Order: sequence, then C-alpha cells, then structure tokens
Amino acid sequence: MPTHIPPHSSDPQPAVPGMSVRTPVQKAALSVGAVFLLVGALGFVPGITSQYDQLTFAGHHSEAALLGVFNVSVLHNIVHLVFGVAGIALARTFNSARSYLIGGGMIYLVLFLYGLVIDHDSSMNFVPVNNADNWLHLGLAAGMLALGIALGRNHNDTGAPMGTHDAGRGATGTV
Repeated sequence: MPTHIPPHSSDPQPAVPGMSVRTPVQKAALSVGAVFLLVGALGFVPGITSQYDQLTFAGHHSEAALLGVFNVSVLHNIVHLVFGVAGIALARTFNSARSYLIGGGMIYLVLFLYGLVIDHDSSMNFVPVNNADNWLHLGLAAGMLALGIALGRNHNDTGAPMGTHDAGRGATGTV
C-alpha cells in the first residue's frame, strides 16, 4: 500500500540528510554573486587593474582600469563587492535568488542607460563608467534577467535530472 507524502514544500528537500539542495536559480545567483566578489576584489589588485596609482575614491578622474579596459574607482569596486555579498546571501532561497537576478538585471539596465546619457567627462560620471563599462552593463542586464526569468519559472525545481524523483517522492506525492 503506497504511503502518502505531502506535496513538495516551497523548499526542496535534500536527497542526503544534512546536505542542502539548491535550485538552478539559486546556483545562478550564487555564481553571479561570487563573480561580483571576485571582480570587486580584483579591482584593488595592481597589475590586474592598470594605472592603479590613478585609482581615486570616486569620480571621472579615476584612470584606473580593471584588465586595462573597464574604468574603476574605490566606489565602483565597493559596489561590486556589495553586489557579490548580496548575491551570495540572497542565493539561500528560491524567491530571493530570483529577485536578486531580476532586480540586479534591472539595475544594470538602468546603469547602461545612465552611461549612455551622461557626459563621461562630467561630474555626473561619479562611479566612473566608460564605453566598455556600458556594454558590460548591458550584457550583465541581459544575462541576469535571462537567468532570473528562465530559471525562476518553476519554484519546485530541485535541480535533479529529469525523470528522477527527489528523495523517494513520486510525481504524485506517493511512494
């Protein structure tokens, strides 16, 4: 006689007790957060950031460039670090991971538009950004929005291969 098990809860149960199971959207948020942490830290490393001696706290006068391409400042690097910590922290639940990716994508879309309309040699460019940053911001916006929307559609997705059952539960909640 089959034993009835309640339908999936809002958080998937791990196949191994004591181990956590992350959904694909949580894994994506964790990965994006880790990359932002890495980029934020690398912005403070001479050699990886060219013209490091020109690094300023904020403003368009900072000539420091991550990988010799992307303008950075101390403020810009701190923003990346905070965004990274947020991604890692918000990857703990399905809803917060999805919100991080979609919300972050929208923020980067606004930053892309902001970078297009401001004069890069004016005080409005306080972060600072250049054309390479603008295109990167557009790519980040598209990528984060795509991940958040595509992976955030199915709340009960456990990340297990298709056709398998999670922790012994059948498709109808029976064993």
